[in-house]
Amino acid sequence: MIDRFAEYVRACFTGLWVTSHEHQDALMAIAQVCHLEKWRLATWDIEQGLHIPGTEIEEGANDPLAAIRAVNSLATPDGTAILVLQNFHRFLQSAEIVQALAQQVVAGKLNRTIVVVLSPIVQLPVELEKLFVVLEHDLPNRAQLTEIAIGIATEEAELPTGENLDAVLDAAAGLTRMEAENAFSLSLVRHDRITPEAVWELKTQSLKKSASLTLHRGHGDFNSLGGLAALKAFCKRALLQSSRGPQAQRARGVLLLSPPGCGKSEFCKSLGNEVGRPVLILDVGRLMGSLVGQSEEQTRQALNVIDAMAPCVVMLDEVEKVFAGMNGSGDSGVSSRMFGTFLSWLNDHESDAFVVCTANDVSRLPPEFGRSERFDGIFFLDLPGHEEKQTIWNIYLSMFMIDREQERPADTDWTGAEIKACCRLSALLDVPLIQAAKNVVPVAITAAESIEHLRTWASGRCLSAHQAGIYRRPNEGKQRRRNIKPSNN
Repeated sequence: MIDRFAEYVRACFTGLWVTSHEHQDALMAIAQVCHLEKWRLATWDIEQGLHIPGTEIEEGANDPLAAIRAVNSLATPDGTAILVLQNFHRFLQSAEIVQALAQQVVAGKLNRTIVVVLSPIVQLPVELEKLFVVLEHDLPNRAQLTEIAIGIATEEAELPTGENLDAVLDAAAGLTRMEAENAFSLSLVRHDRITPEAVWELKTQSLKKSASLTLHRGHGDFNSLGGLAALKAFCKRALLQSSRGPQAQRARGVLLLSPPGCGKSEFCKSLGNEVGRPVLILDVGRLMGSLVGQSEEQTRQALNVIDAMAPCVVMLDEVEKVFAGMNGSGDSGVSSRMFGTFLSWLNDHESDAFVVCTANDVSRLPPEFGRSERFDGIFFLDLPGHEEKQTIWNIYLSMFMIDREQERPADTDWTGAEIKACCRLSALLDVPLIQAAKNVVPVAITAAESIEHLRTWASGRCLSAHQAGIYRRPNEGKQRRRNIKPSNN
């Protein structure tokens, strides 16, 4: 950020907005640049007022209007003056202050006076949008996080090495300097050494401030999920290679299509445990706000939290319902703008976040959603086959402690969810599986038409989740041969 800041000042950009949650670090970096370049620097905040090195603070210096006007007193015929206004977004509801700031940014071109707003968020009034350039103060990188850890862990045994240190740095990625110091200190108090578990605990605190994101805590891995062999192998290999390779080769995610109950959500939750990543569940419905611009801002904040939590797995369940209003017909285009923000992030994000989107109704998804480079693959999860259902039966019979020797019901066209329901009801009602099955109505019967439509659409267009290669609808070849008319010869 500092290099870009210096470039903008040299080019006489007189309005700069710097986003940072650690103002002291940002101010220190700005002061170092000003010292090297011999630029005059003044700072202002509501508590301490205006501070100009080498001068006494005048009465009324905590007045925001006086602070804006004071920057002209710093100007010199052949120099540059910079005024940093801390948390000044709080004062931009006043028309008088907005007008004074706009006039100062324009007038600053004549005497090289630069106004810098230092704030944790970007909250520019429309009058100032074209006058300010937004810069983001960089969070500590891996080298800086290592220095922080060394400063906290003063004893040799307290600091991990090798892969253990890499795990700690992965967990600390996206934390501010103070958050990293607190996380490392908490780990020392609890475990007498720095561990990634304590760092993750503090990192999840940011999720509690975001109602739209939840952290899935479970212990199931691929062994607790039957079938889906090709999907499991693809995602596990992609994520393991992604963590080792360069940024350009990072895995992006998958889009999963299937009838309800075929294991899409369970797959996503178990994937995180399988590869050692946290699973974040994004509830886009909670991003909707009542104020103008609030939904879009909350969407950007949620995506920023995801970037900070990387490496991670991100789950959006039933994505076709999430953006159902994206045509903008009933919400003044809010859903459409949120969808556009999410699409741009899917395509451009540089964080190691693996996105898993699930859908039951492909007809409600726009074509641009599944284009290349937004996802690594689009998989179709069909109803499980005979061998897969045997595996699923064994998993749930063991889970609910049911005798495996008893007779099982006919499970033609059953999903994994229906097998689980049958086992759970058998244990709950203390009845045999055959009797419990009478309370289960397969989705292949209740939604037969939609499943056939989904299978027809997916055939030849999606990858198969069960075996490597393109998904083909069952008996598709036989149906085509029956449709061939006999020759007149």
